[in-house]
Order: sequence, then C-alpha cells, then structure tokens
Amino acid sequence: MTSPRLQAVALACERDWRLLFEGLDLDLGAGTLLQVAGPNGSGKTSLLRLLAGLMQPTAGEVLLNGRPLARQGGELGDSLLWIGHAAGIKGLLTAEENLAWLCALHRPAGREAIWQALEAVGLRGFEDVPCHTLSAGQQRRVGLARLYLDAPPLWILDEPFTALDKQGVAQLEAHLAHHCDGGGMVVLTTHHSLTEKPAGYRELDLGRRSA
Repeated sequence: MTSPRLQAVALACERDWRLLFEGLDLDLGAGTLLQVAGPNGSGKTSLLRLLAGLMQPTAGEVLLNGRPLARQGGELGDSLLWIGHAAGIKGLLTAEENLAWLCALHRPAGREAIWQALEAVGLRGFEDVPCHTLSAGQQRRVGLARLYLDAPPLWILDEPFTALDKQGVAQLEAHLAHHCDGGGMVVLTTHHSLTEKPAGYRELDLGRRSA
C-alpha cells in the first residue's frame, strides 16, 4: 500500500452565496483517521467532497501525495475511494452486479473476491438478490463491501454508519481502525461517537475550527 498524504492549503468553500469555512489547512499522513464534526450546515459534506475532488474550492487547493487534485483526473480512482451519504447502488442490479459495476470504474474485481467481500459484511446468500428488495441497512452494507475489496489507501466516507445495526457499526469501526493501523487513511463524517479509534485518530470540528 502506498503511504497516502492529504493536504489542504488555505481552503475556502462557499455554497449558495454563504461562506462555510475559509483558511482551512490540513496535513494528514498514513495511519490517520480524521473525523469531521460540526453542526448541520457547517460544511462537513462539502469539505469531504472537496477532499475527494468532487467539488472545486472557492479558494485554496487540495493536494494528494504532493499533487493538486485538479491535475490528477482519472488517476484519483487509484488513490482514493469515495462513499457518499447514500448507499450509491442501483436497485435493479443484484449485490454482485453492483459491486462489479462500481469496481469496474477503477479496480475491477473478480466474482470470488466480490462474494468474499459480501460475506465479510454479512450478506452471504444475497449475492444474486436485486438490491431494491434489500433493507436500508443491507443496501448500505452492499456499498460498504467495497472497503473489503482491493481498495485504494485513502477512504473518504460521508456518514458510513447510516442504517447499520449495532453489530454492523462495531464491525465497520474495527475495519476502519485496521485500515489505518496498516498505513491507510480515513476521512469521515458521522454523528456516531466512535468507540474504537486507531492511534492516528484526529477530529476537526468545523463549528469551532480546531483540529
């Protein structure tokens, strides 16, 4: 795994003519889990989208491994994995088909690897089931199964614990900590209070702007 480094330099974000934050600096290295906190409307999701290259900042820039995101284009899929607040899957496709389609965008995965990932999130036996028939929690787990495949070193996750039961939350916490302890990096938003934190845990409160 390539050791990731994520930097934000004098970052500012404006949405709907309202300044959410400005002058934001970050320098995150391998092993870091950054939890972005703050009240509703403080810019948590916007910040994650900026760090994932899905939005352009009002000012400043984001660098991944020393290079501006804006210059990396299609290469970003080899360096970071984005999972948004929604499950991000297609209801008419099966769990296996969804993962095959999502992985094909950057890192194709074979059927055996996909089945193993689904088993890891407790969906053994649901490989061929259309996702629109699954519960919200099961649909969320289909999306999170990408974290058990050949995933890039940087994971950017917006409210990944949504719709998970207690067992699913504990399993995901452990998996995120394991990823960081192995040299990966996670940036996430969550209203959930983490009980298992890696050594590199940090918090950024956009309401107070302290990290």
